[in-house]
Amino acid sequence: MVTLAHPQAPARSIRRSAPATRHLAPNWYAAVMGTAIIANAGAALPAGIPGLRTACTAVWALSLLMLAALLVARTLHWVHHRDQARAHLLDPAVAPFYGCLAMALLAVGGGALLVGEDWIGTGAAVALDTVLFTAGSVIGLAAAVAIPYLMVVRHRIEPGQASPVWLLPVVAPMVSAALGPLLIPHLPAGQAQETLLFACFAMFGLSLLATLVMLPMIFARLMTGGPLPLALTPTLFLVLGPLGQSTTAVNKFADTAASGVVPAPYDQGFAIFAVLYGVPVMGFALLWLALAAAMVLRARRRGMRFAMTWWAFTFPVGTCVTGAEGLGKHTGLAVYDWLAVALFIVLVAAWAVALTHTVRGLLSGKLLAAPR
Repeated sequence: MVTLAHPQAPARSIRRSAPATRHLAPNWYAAVMGTAIIANAGAALPAGIPGLRTACTAVWALSLLMLAALLVARTLHWVHHRDQARAHLLDPAVAPFYGCLAMALLAVGGGALLVGEDWIGTGAAVALDTVLFTAGSVIGLAAAVAIPYLMVVRHRIEPGQASPVWLLPVVAPMVSAALGPLLIPHLPAGQAQETLLFACFAMFGLSLLATLVMLPMIFARLMTGGPLPLALTPTLFLVLGPLGQSTTAVNKFADTAASGVVPAPYDQGFAIFAVLYGVPVMGFALLWLALAAAMVLRARRRGMRFAMTWWAFTFPVGTCVTGAEGLGKHTGLAVYDWLAVALFIVLVAAWAVALTHTVRGLLSGKLLAAPR
């Protein structure tokens, strides 16, 4: 850290602190996403648990602090270690994690309106979400184009290297699609509200079709190449991200359309689409959850140890919680409410484990050391 004891110390102190950020890759934003989704998912949980909203607000505040600290650390990384930053962009195993930056901004911004306004006020929450949503959407759209471009023209990828990590850049616009409707009530009625709704719908389609291109390659890799390496096995949970987030998005569209943002018959169309799309996709998400959990248990028995990939157990599961919450509301079926509660319990447990190991790794210095 920069010491404030002597006016002449900052430059020397920054140089001392710089090595700690040299190997700070963009995958660290997954910890922010995984923390923010606790608040976002818990805010709409159908179970009326006393103190839950206050706890969710506290977790959101933690995610905001984590985001601020990580943005500073990553800025130091780019300033002092540009060679390493460029190496990350040219590494096909690291570059896709730039999608996590966009999703971290979006998740924290959405949490500001869902629970953060209880502490900072509606005006400040709207302003904060506007900034983070705009920045996150722009970065997410840029990553959705730039990272696949680099994968084609600069990265040298073998057929057996397909990984769920490839989904990260193309899923970021889906997060914008799911969280953008939160801002619509705060816009002027008419063209402004309708434009943002259809922009979110367009990002939904962009991300969904890109995901459908990626998923067959990932599944083919598993079927022909066998299980992923132990450290990468948790990334199988990343497939849940576009499934749960797209289900969340279509339910948010239905809620927004029902408020009179779009004229008939589009309002009813969004409501019908939310159920007809969300129910089968949630079914596939549960199938994939079972498959991924079985693969993780297998890897754990074979000696899988903690790595930052364990944060994949959080945000994707959280999107399934919000998706189930939306389906419970629009179908009226209690089974989706119970599913949301069950998945939320899994989410909190996974978050606690990942956070504990991350704090330990930071204190010991292992997580910031040069990769072997």
